[in-house]
Amino acid sequence: MKMLKDLKEFLLRGNVVDLAVGVIIASAFGAIVTSFVNDIITPLLLNPALEAAQVQNIAELAWNGVTYGKFLSAVINFLVVGTVLFFVIKGIEKAQNLRKKEEVVEEAPAAPTELEVLQEIKALLEKKIKQIKDLA
Repeated sequence: MKMLKDLKEFLLRGNVVDLAVGVIIASAFGAIVTSFVNDIITPLLLNPALEAAQVQNIAELAWNGVTYGKFLSAVINFLVVGTVLFFVIKGIEKAQNLRKKEEVVEEAPAAPTELEVLQEIKALLEKKIKQIKDLA
């Protein structure tokens, strides 16, 4: 019973839920990027090479049984994903820095300590006493 309770607490912890959502979104994003690379970018970049090699699909590119076409597609996919992630992370960092700057500006000045208040009162009293002595 305790084990089930611990499992429930673990799964409902914010970090685990965030991680699960991130993995699902990353999987969907990966499928989109793979399709973008395989169906749009690669044909645009490699159509002349494919025509010269007399093949219809990059996956058919091979030399002595080595399918370097699939490898080229994977490299292009990696470069696109890396570039997109770089810009996403830079955007997140910029947003975090802006938020931190706003938080610093919004901080109220620190309230004086009890000692500082007492010292101010003492200084005012000494000033009043001096004024009274000067009048007398």
